[in-house]
Amino acid sequence: MKIEVWSDFVCPFCYIGKRHLEAAIKERTDVEIEFHSYELDPTAPEKVEGNMEDYFADHKGMSVEQAHSMIQQVTQMANNVDLDYHYEAIQHGNTLKPHRLFQYAKEHGKGNEFMELAKKAYFIEGKWLNDDDFLVHLATSIGLDETKVKDVLSSEAYLDAVRLDQAKAAEIGVQGVPFFVIDEQYGISGAQPIEVFEQVLAEIDAKK
Repeated sequence: MKIEVWSDFVCPFCYIGKRHLEAAIKERTDVEIEFHSYELDPTAPEKVEGNMEDYFADHKGMSVEQAHSMIQQVTQMANNVDLDYHYEAIQHGNTLKPHRLFQYAKEHGKGNEFMELAKKAYFIEGKWLNDDDFLVHLATSIGLDETKVKDVLSSEAYLDAVRLDQAKAAEIGVQGVPFFVIDEQYGISGAQPIEVFEQVLAEIDAKK
């Protein structure tokens, strides 16, 4: 069974949804997960100055108080799946560069590892995902070649692969992430509860 996941590194619900999916399939050995690139905000600058409360207030048209409340709710959701989000330390920015590097990692069978570590770096460790030195460190830590990683970062390599993922998302009607396509039959949008994934998997099993 194949599960395709459109995701962005800076999407809080993508990381939570990833954990929900992992919990739903933890007893299974017949599942292959493939991640795809998706940019939540392609217009974001390379680095957003200021804190995330101000950013959300400005970007989503809400008050700082509302942004604070939203962050608290999301953080609690993350805590429920043992993810310790640190919004006070987040360094936000455009994600095109890390997505290009993700595509290189994916080509070499390391895409899922890269996706996990990049999300952890952003939400938990407060790393800036457009920092070339950090991206080199992350990529080499999962066994990718340092020279080739630097070549990817210093060029527009794998841009076509990112755009292809985004075009496929548009083709199947993805309007937000996370978005899961299970066995080419079922689409699940958002960080749905574990039980939703389990139910869909059970329905697919019943048809076999």
